[in-house]
Amino acid sequence: MNAPLAATPRVAQFAGYFDSLDGRELRGWACNLTSPREPVKLHVLLDEQEIGTVICDQLRQDVQASIGVMTPRLGFAFTLPDSVVDGLEHRLGLRFPDRSIVPSLAANDGQIRHEDIVFMLAPRFRFDSFVDGFRAGALRGWVQRVDPASGARLGACDVAIHIDGAPFKQVRADRFRGDVAAAIGGDPNCGFEVAIPRNQRRAGAHRFSFHVIPENVELSGSPVVTSVVDDQLEARLLLLGETVDRLHREISALRTQIADLTPKARHTLGDYDVWAREYFDSLRARVAERRAASGGGADGQPLVSVICPTYKPDMEHFIAAVESVIAQTWTNWELIVVDDGGKSLEVAARLAEYCRADPRIKLLRLRKNVGIAGATNAGIAAAKGKWIAFFDHDDLLVDVALERMFQAAHGLEAKIIYSDEDKIDDAGVFQEPNFKPDFDYRYLLGCNYICHLTLVRADVLREAGDLRAQYDGAQDHDLMLRLTEIVPRDEILHVPEVLYHWRKTPNSTATTVANKQYAVKAGVQAVADHLKRVGHTAEVKALNDITIYDVRWSLQRTPDVTIIIPFKDQIDTTRECVARLLENTDYKHFNIVLVDNWSATQEAADFCQEIVRDKRVSVMPVREEFNYSRLNNLAAAKSQSEFFFFMNNDLFMHDPQWLQIVLSEALAADDIGAVGGKFLYPSGAVQHVGVAVGPNGVATHVHRGLPGNDYGYIGRAVLSHETTAVTAAGMLVRAEAFREVDGFDEVNLKVAYNDVDFCLKLRDAGWRIIQCNDFVAVHHEGLSRGSDDRPEHEARFQEETRHMHVKWGDNPLYLRDPAYSPHFRLEQSYYDLARPGGAD
Repeated sequence: MNAPLAATPRVAQFAGYFDSLDGRELRGWACNLTSPREPVKLHVLLDEQEIGTVICDQLRQDVQASIGVMTPRLGFAFTLPDSVVDGLEHRLGLRFPDRSIVPSLAANDGQIRHEDIVFMLAPRFRFDSFVDGFRAGALRGWVQRVDPASGARLGACDVAIHIDGAPFKQVRADRFRGDVAAAIGGDPNCGFEVAIPRNQRRAGAHRFSFHVIPENVELSGSPVVTSVVDDQLEARLLLLGETVDRLHREISALRTQIADLTPKARHTLGDYDVWAREYFDSLRARVAERRAASGGGADGQPLVSVICPTYKPDMEHFIAAVESVIAQTWTNWELIVVDDGGKSLEVAARLAEYCRADPRIKLLRLRKNVGIAGATNAGIAAAKGKWIAFFDHDDLLVDVALERMFQAAHGLEAKIIYSDEDKIDDAGVFQEPNFKPDFDYRYLLGCNYICHLTLVRADVLREAGDLRAQYDGAQDHDLMLRLTEIVPRDEILHVPEVLYHWRKTPNSTATTVANKQYAVKAGVQAVADHLKRVGHTAEVKALNDITIYDVRWSLQRTPDVTIIIPFKDQIDTTRECVARLLENTDYKHFNIVLVDNWSATQEAADFCQEIVRDKRVSVMPVREEFNYSRLNNLAAAKSQSEFFFFMNNDLFMHDPQWLQIVLSEALAADDIGAVGGKFLYPSGAVQHVGVAVGPNGVATHVHRGLPGNDYGYIGRAVLSHETTAVTAAGMLVRAEAFREVDGFDEVNLKVAYNDVDFCLKLRDAGWRIIQCNDFVAVHHEGLSRGSDDRPEHEARFQEETRHMHVKWGDNPLYLRDPAYSPHFRLEQSYYDLARPGGAD
């Protein structure tokens, strides 16, 4: 009998270990010793449950040298799920293909241990938040996720809301909160607002709690214990109910009062479709009311030629476009459809039907494709109307569009009329309204904001000349610029009504300009060529390769500028302000006047003695109570400079070209009276890119709190444009204009609104004001004099507010700011929509 064989020790097939856990990132290596070139697949276990596998195929040359294998590709990396970042203990393990344990390399002593590891990861983020509470029928608050490593503040967090311990709703905190961004920086899209449905409103106090999910972190200010029913409202409703029982004749009026007591949600741009449907009903009613008041009828209606070039259109969209013209309440029109060599039998057949049914529809066939400009020119040549309207083959006219345009133009000598517009998608949803300003030449240089719907008098259009094929893609922008060369600005009429729907399809420029990059180049050339024709020297370039253009004027002369800075103590701030001016101003022809408003410290006296050693700086002491208007007026009265630059001592310059930029903007035309800049908070958020005015709030800084690099509404945070007012925290003023309107009002507006009042005086006298967004500075708002919200300032502020309403209440500039749409609320964070209606 043979002796038994001795037992042979088992040779390990696999080698490796995991050597680091950096946050959620797991790294290590593994090798199949019997087949070194074959990558090993490891199994990842979390809390004894397999959550995935990882292939060891990454470079690890350090390991290759130590174990002597042929391949360096034996490393791995695996990212653990977000759920492990919860501050709780977890067990982590890896298994070789034979399910044996992958060892771990201990970080503390470098020893290899054949066991799983236990780890704990604290949440990476912290949260800043606040629950504002319950107001106007809704719960409101905000939350930002803060990365401690980078300091980045992100919005769009998910929030779970409970009522009395029971789940109520989950919301995403992504509503715009400019106040939050202004105060602490970060993403302004961090707010939430949750309406309480009426069927869930019950008497008595309720406990509302708010938590960020999935982290389950409770928001600051949570929980909130409040009643969701206003006791006063309940009492009023009971009283009204008793009155209705007694006085049936007043029931309709009483119901109106009840409705007025019910909080109404504010519409934002995100709610535009809902807003628009109510608006179009209102628009039609207003047009019909005017029609009835004027006697109605078609007598005296000028003929409008609607030019519609087409090339292989989507038939459904094309039919809808034609039907929208047929539906016009203005009956004296002709529709000239130019088939640009499309040779579509379907289009031809459908158009033949239309032409037989309605003689106002005419088809013009071109033998070959000549492009949008050539096709439009052919249509214009065939037009018989007094007015020409431009219409794309897949867009839509609102049914009262032409009638409303002529109602607005009645009694005026308009030669060009344009309206607002929006977009419509294939589902019929209204989107992205373009609520335009009244005619703004400076804005038109930056983008063709006029676009649709545009009517041009036929004789004027023919004088301007044909559309030019070399600008295809921007041919309408080129045409509009050429029209401004022959049509005075007061003969260009804006009708602030949405009368045109631009079709938004996957391949249209309404969806993405990237589909037509040639249009970007054509637009740059169109603007540059126009400026050459009118004698301007300027550099034109596209911003970020889209159809908006930055125009930088060349400085043709170098007038003197006096920079006027009032201050009182606050020497550290004032010193830095002046130092930045002296160091960061390449333009040489300036001087600085520091208006010392009764500074009381030795530090201030030393600073004044020191700073005047620079010959460019002087100090004017004014020992009077603080009166911002008077301080600036006194300094301006002693200056012989052609321009004044009024600024706060907490405005810090960083661009050495700043004064050259703002001065060249002022010198671009003789009727420009003032120029403002784009001012940012230290956080990088927008503090100022122009001021809108109106009786519902006197004035507001538009785009306040928006990220500094955001385009803003239709590019208005990056493109220079005309505005009704700018802030005197940094404002260049032509001395001639300043003296013409008697400077700032130092009697009635000593502190607040003096810059708004001054700008309104300039505009009323015929001067234009430019918001120059190429001039950027940082404004530490509030350092210079504090806030008007403090009790000691309240009475003065209320009186200055009252004065503005009394002085400007009947002025058209104040009643409807020409640079700001009447469809927007004045009191808002970011372009909230006003109640649907119109403005004549």
